Amino acid sequence: MARELKPTEARVYCRISYAHLIDTDKNDNYSVSLLIPKTDTKTLTEINKAVEAAIVDGKSKLANKDGAINRKTLKLPLHDADEEGHTSPDYQGCMFFNAKAKRRPQVVDRHKEMIYDTEEIYSGCYCNVMVNFYAFAVEGNKGIAASLGNVQKVKNGNRLGFGGYSADVDFEELEDDNDDDIF
Repeated sequence: MARELKPTEARVYCRISYAHLIDTDKNDNYSVSLLIPKTDTKTLTEINKAVEAAIVDGKSKLANKDGAINRKTLKLPLHDADEEGHTSPDYQGCMFFNAKAKRRPQVVDRHKEMIYDTEEIYSGCYCNVMVNFYAFAVEGNKGIAASLGNVQKVKNGNRLGFGGYSADVDFEELEDDNDDDIF
């Protein structure tokens, strides 16, 4: 049985994008973008509850000098892909947010066996992702960010981004002895 979550945590079933779960991204972080269909109101409600708990938990960082939190200027993690202008059809009809961590998350399969291969956990597959939301206040910016926890791959999906096809469908087979026909 899975552990009971803290109020600021969420176990998010999603499709992952920009997956840097085995190797780090350009900023030396492990990171991922989580795509949740707008129709998945249960998951979105759980995320919003955890974000609200993080706001309460981080009030000392988020409050102005008068002790109030200005929600209009507060940066929140969850975004509407349609409103943000994402052109990828994979993002259409989805909410999304990014999560990152300095510590490498444990990445497991359905049977909780470790995954170490970037070909096995990739942008486009479906996962359960543990996320902890927390308050930040940096250089005048205040808001809630998402810390990346462990990841469980649930099922394969079509790869996202360029290069999502196999070489078998990208190319035609060439004859071995006639290199002049290539050009």
